Amino acid sequence: MATRTWLFGLLAAAAISSTSAAAAPQISDDDISNSYIYLLGRLLILNQEQADFAHGFKWNTLIHRKPGDVAWPNPNLDVAYSEAWVAIDDDSCVIVTVPKIKDRYYTVQFLNGWGETVANINERVYPQHPDGEFGVCLKDSKVKLPDGAQRVDVPAKTLRVLSRVELGANAKEAEALQKKFTLRPTGNPPPPKIAKTPMFDIGKLPGVEAFDAANLALDSEADINPGMDKLQADTRAVAKDIKDPEFRRRVANIIQNKALTKIASSLTNVAGGTVKNGWALPATSGSYGNNYLLRTIINLGGIWANTPEEVIYYKAFADEHGKPLNGDDTYVLHFTKDQLPADNATYFWSVIAVDTIHRRVLPNPLKRYLINNVSKLTYGADGSLTLYFGKVKPKEAPDGNWLPTPKGTGYSLTFRFYRPKGEVAARTYFPPGMSKSDATP
Repeated sequence: MATRTWLFGLLAAAAISSTSAAAAPQISDDDISNSYIYLLGRLLILNQEQADFAHGFKWNTLIHRKPGDVAWPNPNLDVAYSEAWVAIDDDSCVIVTVPKIKDRYYTVQFLNGWGETVANINERVYPQHPDGEFGVCLKDSKVKLPDGAQRVDVPAKTLRVLSRVELGANAKEAEALQKKFTLRPTGNPPPPKIAKTPMFDIGKLPGVEAFDAANLALDSEADINPGMDKLQADTRAVAKDIKDPEFRRRVANIIQNKALTKIASSLTNVAGGTVKNGWALPATSGSYGNNYLLRTIINLGGIWANTPEEVIYYKAFADEHGKPLNGDDTYVLHFTKDQLPADNATYFWSVIAVDTIHRRVLPNPLKRYLINNVSKLTYGADGSLTLYFGKVKPKEAPDGNWLPTPKGTGYSLTFRFYRPKGEVAARTYFPPGMSKSDATP
């Protein structure tokens, strides 16, 4: 009888264990992969935040960058820009002073810790108050602002700030305007504690160790976008079980063979953007809704992107036949009179080349890193425009129409249209394809 009782007990325990396992199914490979991609979007911002403070940033202090500096990924060489990390709270706002600017693009952009643009200050957003003082405040805070200041509500206590002033044909004037942008706190908010997640090079993304910092990353900044609850729960679930060696090996394998593969393929079409003539137009930028994949891809490939109302970006990694762009080849980009980029930008357009790994400009003796609307361009007799990309200038290429691309370097192009209009604003425009040329130097 004792043996039979023991056997029934063992069978009952097995049944209970089986029921529990069924009630708590193992997290799927797809869920692990998606959690990693989601988490990476936040880690990329934390990575940059830590790098910024290591290089001299101080809270609520605007740093005026020297125009033309190329010491970081994807530099914007069309503008004089200044940067800061801002801290506000229920008792303190930040006062931003914007100088009077006419006939020149400018904006002060605020982003949260996920790379979401939460505000812009310029004449488009505040046509009745395009300059002067602005109080950037935590939503629902009761802080008293200086008389005449325009209140700007934001949803986060820590913000990344970028002010931009178009250089145009008079860079000295733009630099003088740049230095008139100021910011100051109204009170004394305590300096936020920066989440010290492991640093990494964007050319070698973190693997399974990313989940060791998952709870710290998620706890340090709320995701304001809807529909992220499951991703956050899955991310925390992976982080909870990652200490188990067998599970850790499984997650490492999924990251390497699934998540990173998806990221690599998503870079070339900007996470499922529309591709035409070899150019990819992302579905949006700067504000992503539930498209966490696109947010992570843009944080990786072009951090601090603004919204389409301010700028529309096109990316090209390949020529018109799908072959990756490389400095070994010479390419021609030909715009007919009806395709001119200037017709689709209220302010300016530009095209810049960067390497495919670290997104750095391509070194060349001329220190010429982009072509834009104020380059010394030569147009055809029929009103067309032809741009050339190659290690040596083709004989037929006007000097101002040529962008040097060093031999042996794989690269991508970014086309920017600031304050887009016409077909670009309607999202029906695509630059022509990059045609491989047999032109001789």
